[in-house]
Amino acid sequence: MIRSVNLGQVRTGDWTGYFPQSAIDKRPAEGPVRAGRLGLSGDQVIDTRHHGGVDKAAYAYAREDLDWWGAELGTPLSNGTFGENLTTTGIDVNEALVGERWRVGTALFEVCSARIPCNTFKGWMGFSGYDADQWVRRFTLRALPGPYLRVIEEGVLAGGDELVVEHRPDHDVTVRTMFRALTTERELLPALLAVKDLTPEARVRAEKYVAERGG
Repeated sequence: MIRSVNLGQVRTGDWTGYFPQSAIDKRPAEGPVRAGRLGLSGDQVIDTRHHGGVDKAAYAYAREDLDWWGAELGTPLSNGTFGENLTTTGIDVNEALVGERWRVGTALFEVCSARIPCNTFKGWMGFSGYDADQWVRRFTLRALPGPYLRVIEEGVLAGGDELVVEHRPDHDVTVRTMFRALTTERELLPALLAVKDLTPEARVRAEKYVAERGG
């Protein structure tokens, strides 16, 4: 199920990193939201090089994983704290297969890639009052990244909608596997080549790894 659909609010501060502003501050929408090929209506995107667009139209994170981090940090986390557009419940989003398709409301999403933490994320956590010490490293080692999603069929969704898995591809590359391959376990990179419509960045890295080893 979708606990909430969260939209970005533009914030300015010295924690935002390369850009003077960030829209990582996601807040639950009060009503239905339209999902288009390039993202959710009303969701702000500042760093368009690393966020938004067809391959990062939306980002999902599980309420269960937010609760784990809340216990770790000693403070409850609200929906949207990690900059996610969709806060889910009842599904392990990190065990979703890359290429898996989810029906939410009238929209159809496809699991596309894994979120890689950045210094803006670290800055946002610190600005929000959480322990951000070594945050990128801690988030990486926990390997609960959450997936970026493509919009395959545009439509409308809202908090409370069911999340229905309509398709699972015939490989075993999960979001967590992809994340580990791109961060801490490069030996997993060749496995990513089994994914149809793999994102260009991930394909380049996987093919380069294979070529360097004479594969």
